[in-house]
Amino acid sequence: MNIQRRVREGVTILEVEGKVTIGRGDVALRDAVHVALAGGATKILIALGGVSTIDSSGVGELVSAFTTVTNRGGKLKLLHLPPKVNDILQITQLITVFETYDNEDEAITSF
Repeated sequence: MNIQRRVREGVTILEVEGKVTIGRGDVALRDAVHVALAGGATKILIALGGVSTIDSSGVGELVSAFTTVTNRGGKLKLLHLPPKVNDILQITQLITVFETYDNEDEAITSF
């Protein structure tokens, strides 16, 4: 799994590619969010368009990241949900927890 970090208009964007699964992807996602927070980020957008697979551990890590960012006074939103990820969030009703966007410009403006 690979995560690229960039900043646009004060929003930290984490571009996730590969598998967000137990043991590697979930840890990498957690680390990327913590590094962003440690760097002073309060607006985090996780772009999931490059995610090929996500398991329950990966979904749990998204929820944990959301909780951590929110508890620190920040906002976390999701961008470019692949159909598989969208389906999982729909089935688990977590889609009601996250703000999700298909368009990066809209997502940036929403902060």
